[in-house]
Amino acid sequence: MKEKLSQILDNALSQIEKSGELEKLNDIRVAFLGKKGELTSVLKSMKDVAPEDRPKVGQMVNEARAKIESRLEEKKAAFEKALRAEKMKAEVIDVTLPGRRLRAGHRHPNTIALEEVEKIFIGMGYEVVEGPEVEYDYYNFEALNIPENHPAKDEQDTFYINDKILLRTQTSSVQVHVMEKGKLPIRMISPGRVFRSDDVDATHSPSFHQIEGMVIDKNITFADLKGTLEQFAKQLFGEDTRVKFRPHHFPFTEPSAEMDVTCFKCGGKGCRFCKGEGWIEILGCGMVHPHVLEMSGIDPEEYTGFAFGVGLERIALLKYEIDDMRLLYENDTRFLEQF
Repeated sequence: MKEKLSQILDNALSQIEKSGELEKLNDIRVAFLGKKGELTSVLKSMKDVAPEDRPKVGQMVNEARAKIESRLEEKKAAFEKALRAEKMKAEVIDVTLPGRRLRAGHRHPNTIALEEVEKIFIGMGYEVVEGPEVEYDYYNFEALNIPENHPAKDEQDTFYINDKILLRTQTSSVQVHVMEKGKLPIRMISPGRVFRSDDVDATHSPSFHQIEGMVIDKNITFADLKGTLEQFAKQLFGEDTRVKFRPHHFPFTEPSAEMDVTCFKCGGKGCRFCKGEGWIEILGCGMVHPHVLEMSGIDPEEYTGFAFGVGLERIALLKYEIDDMRLLYENDTRFLEQF
């Protein structure tokens, strides 16, 4: 029995010395000290040992177990120390290196332009109202005096989800929602993203942003419209800015007009930026059509109003002298950091 225990001990210590990794030590522990290990087998065979020799054999088994466990712990500690040293070497920090600069976010030109427009109209007493981008055809077209098969729909070809639901082509639909609530008077602007089936080029995109405005009250005239938009243009482009209104047609306003502003590069003298004309088209506007008021439950005999709409990207392009709309959506930090 003594020779067998000595052989088991020598074999265990030899395997421990030869082990090259921490996981191997656990296999050795199980093989010699586990429930089915070699030392455990010796203890189970104690019934075959003479009663007078059992204390001595038991002591020898315990001594062998203690030596194996002690050597396993020593080897384990050596492995862990080596692993820790390698990890420290790999993760060493050079305190002489310069720190990494945290790059802060930057506002987009569209956001800067929108905040400026909102500030101007809020200062005039307007409310900023938002609405759904997925809209009913009724609110996007019919309630704005654009019935089915109207030619204006061809100019605003959009993305339909089904025959009644679409992606809005204009934020004027928000104005209809507000008018239907019946809370008068109304002074509001409705900025937001709109969608049209346009090809991407320097001045067009299938997704862009609009800012629509509307006033509904008693005794509102075209003079109120002109005065409001002139004040808006002066605050946005400078006090020397002049405005010009040209007759136009929109289904939801009557009379309708397009508004030009004097070129803020040349002051109206004519330059490359305004293509030598001295004027730049900026928005469309007009008096709210009586039929639009009627469809929203407002009496056109008692109330009148005006509406206008401007493209947010157009303001950003003009204000910051950007010549390609696609630059706004390429997320090139070299471009965006200029604003």
